[in-house]
Amino acid sequence: MRSFWLLCALGCSLAVLAVPKCAAQEGTAGTGTLEFVARVAPTDGHPEPARQMSFYLLRKSMAGIRADVEQVHPAPDMDHFIDGLDVSPELKIWLKKHHTVDLTGKDFTKHLTSTDVIKVPEFLDAYKNINGAALNVGVPDSKVKEADRKKNPEKFAHAKEQYELAMHRYIDGNPDTLDGLDAELGDKNPAPRWAKVRGEQQRYVDRRTVELAQTQYLAATTDSDLAGRGTLTGIAPGVYWITTLDTPALAGDTRLLWDRPVSIRAGETVHLELSNVNAVDQSERASQ
Repeated sequence: MRSFWLLCALGCSLAVLAVPKCAAQEGTAGTGTLEFVARVAPTDGHPEPARQMSFYLLRKSMAGIRADVEQVHPAPDMDHFIDGLDVSPELKIWLKKHHTVDLTGKDFTKHLTSTDVIKVPEFLDAYKNINGAALNVGVPDSKVKEADRKKNPEKFAHAKEQYELAMHRYIDGNPDTLDGLDAELGDKNPAPRWAKVRGEQQRYVDRRTVELAQTQYLAATTDSDLAGRGTLTGIAPGVYWITTLDTPALAGDTRLLWDRPVSIRAGETVHLELSNVNAVDQSERASQ
């Protein structure tokens, strides 16, 4: 009788021990595993492991998340920015026509015409400053008197017309007198302000994209080992994207960002190689 009860107790113990194992098997049967290796090849160099980097498995691509953020917080509109500048209406028209806010460099001066210089007050003032009488150059003098605008409109209009004709002939005949005009416009150049506005928007988009990736769309995360290998287990079946967010994998002059789709299937292990072939160089993304 004693032996009978001992056998019963042993059987119950084994049954209790077997339950967690069966439950664990049932819990993992519907999931998959991702094994990956990440390598970066510098220009004219051999591939190197992306060592000890954090990799994230997302339910949506980084590009898709970024697009959603940019839809809510779009890039600043240049024309709207120009409308808010404290410059002459003529300069605003010129900036919109040329779709630029940068008044520096040879690209700016080589596209300037004598009409531009004459019609845009900021350009004309800058031109006079760099080609003034003190420099002993033959820039035409203006005979236009502001007092005649109301007292003698015809005289004012005639003097203005003659002055503009003389300036046209002089500038067209001496295109080198436009050299240095951009430097004279330095304090009126809206480019630095535009760069700041765009930079602030871009930094917000970058920050918000990473925040959403790490919270709303995060499925799993792991760190690569010294060989650039990593494993993600217990992943529900579906399509995911593996990424290092905004942290590039470095090797020499190469900086790679991955946003690679991968399909996970129940009960299977997916093997993935991450390399230059399926990545984007960080410098290329920044220029887009």
